[in-house]
Amino acid sequence: MADNPSTSFRTGKILLSGVKPTGRPHVGNYFGAMKQFVELQHDYETYIFIADLHALTTMQNRQELEESTVGVLLDYMAIGLDPKNVTIFKQSDIPQVTELAWIFNCLTTMPYLMRAHAFKDAEAKNKEINVGLFDYPVLMAADILIQNTDVVPVGQDQKQHIEIARDIAEKFNNAYGETFKLPEPLILENVATVPGTDGRKMSKSYDNTIPLFASDEEIEKAVMGIVTDSGSEVPTNVYAIHSLFRNKNDLEVIYTENKGQYKKLKELLIDDLKNFIKPLREKRQALEEDKSAVLEVLKEGGKVARERAEKKMEKVRELVGLKLY
Repeated sequence: MADNPSTSFRTGKILLSGVKPTGRPHVGNYFGAMKQFVELQHDYETYIFIADLHALTTMQNRQELEESTVGVLLDYMAIGLDPKNVTIFKQSDIPQVTELAWIFNCLTTMPYLMRAHAFKDAEAKNKEINVGLFDYPVLMAADILIQNTDVVPVGQDQKQHIEIARDIAEKFNNAYGETFKLPEPLILENVATVPGTDGRKMSKSYDNTIPLFASDEEIEKAVMGIVTDSGSEVPTNVYAIHSLFRNKNDLEVIYTENKGQYKKLKELLIDDLKNFIKPLREKRQALEEDKSAVLEVLKEGGKVARERAEKKMEKVRELVGLKLY
């Protein structure tokens, strides 16, 4: 694992993001966020953590959590996240984060957290909300602030998480003195909203996805199941997904030459998807064969992130009055 000296990166700034282990990623996940992480790793000193503690708010199954955690690591390494450039670690390997979250809890009011989107959404759906879900933004703030993070890549709908982290940092700084940076959201302006096979946003909850590491058979089944609008010569949903893999000029030629031939256009999309997914799938399978080496990446990343976190917590403990000897 590289020590990630900031001088070797273009911006000299620290980027951090967390990835929740929630099952198989799909093409929408890739173009919505994963691809950007891979591209940004060359510009920033990058820290990517697998948010296994956050996952506990909804996942109470040991085997599922363990498999999903390793799965996320395999996914990101397969698409090009390089441990030589990026510190990849498991959230639960940094106990200082939960320690800091408790200190932040004692500065944060319940009415403030009741403004969080995730809480309001769950409340609106009459869900029984566990304390972990309610406190999720505080733990996330601790994840971000403990690593001296400058930027956090997020979609526009997740900007509030960074605002909460900034507010908590300011509260701490006002109470105890300048300690934490105020992180900035790195809004991924050009992130595509990838349509699913039914035209709605691609989402596991809609069951309209194309898995990122799909088998050829899965690709064929998913594409042939894409909903098409029979009144048009160009199948909108097929074209929208196809535009992720071909430039506009190529698509215009293809869709003009095959106007109205839905089956043919779907077959062409299948070919492009297979060409895109096959090398990713093969790389993931190769990584999976040496699981011990893959886990070593997490262990080494945890050491780097834990050392940084402990350095920050030594200062925090002293400032709040917890360090007597």
